[in-house]
Amino acid sequence: MIELLNNEAIYQKFVQNEIAKSEKYLWVGTADIKDLYVQRGKRFAPFLAVLSDLVKRGVEVRLLHAKEPGPRFRRDFDRYPALIESERFERALCPRVHFKILIVDGKLAFIGSANLTGAGLGAKHRDKRNFESGILTDEPRLVREAMEQFDSVFMGARCAACRLRRICPDPIA
Repeated sequence: MIELLNNEAIYQKFVQNEIAKSEKYLWVGTADIKDLYVQRGKRFAPFLAVLSDLVKRGVEVRLLHAKEPGPRFRRDFDRYPALIESERFERALCPRVHFKILIVDGKLAFIGSANLTGAGLGAKHRDKRNFESGILTDEPRLVREAMEQFDSVFMGARCAACRLRRICPDPIA
């Protein structure tokens, strides 16, 4: 399956349905990371609550982003001790990351334009959302290639040759 998703479909089909189904791991790569809310029952909660619940269930979560999150995201982060205390949650910052890749269990990938923000992947009203586009796929070759790109950055394979190394706020390797 290879499916093109836009705006609302990214949120409804992928964020609301697929991410919470993660059983082994979830990898999230984004350039920008801000306050992001998702619907949980009749209420809305920070996406961090979803990540915290996954970690508590034993799911490994990797978060890779290009810059420090916005202040509301950072404040919300402190409300989820599982993300702070668990070895199942790993975070890396690389100022060169601009891809938006989300991987669920090595079986499903979203590759697109949407950042981890309310207007990108979150539950914003349709008239306040960005105009986004992305591919949702379970095609093994595409999932594998997305994973290889994400993992090489997350593990620091590109750090030694990076010309931004001198100004990197949080070197991976």
